[in-house]
Amino acid sequence: MKKEDVSPFEVGGVNPVIQYFSGGSWLARLTGPEDQVDISNVTFEPGCRNNWHVHHGAQQTLVCVGGEGWYQEWGKEPVHMVPGTVVAIPLDVKHWHGAAKDSWFAHLSIIARNVEGSHEWLEPVSDEDYEKIHQ
Repeated sequence: MKKEDVSPFEVGGVNPVIQYFSGGSWLARLTGPEDQVDISNVTFEPGCRNNWHVHHGAQQTLVCVGGEGWYQEWGKEPVHMVPGTVVAIPLDVKHWHGAAKDSWFAHLSIIARNVEGSHEWLEPVSDEDYEKIHQ
């Protein structure tokens, strides 16, 4: 499978925060700067995941649109994501999300723009912790 085939949405360019990802990721903004909600399609190559991070002051919702991936909140079991899976991430909760090790993965990221919030990037997800979910 090619990255262009994993989602019905545009793939976009290299993710502008790629330094916080363990592999290749692409981002396409689907809404304009005048819209009150930021909706983006985020595509991950197999095995790619983002670092642990927190959204302060703004809730994020993820909608899997292709492939298989994972979402995990700090201290909780990982959630397997397949097309149609929706995850509403609580405010100020440390989490990560990314592709399964053998599958491309794409999700929509939905975040309200009408709130003051910040995105805090933290440590990478360890290879050991990532491998545990694939056993």
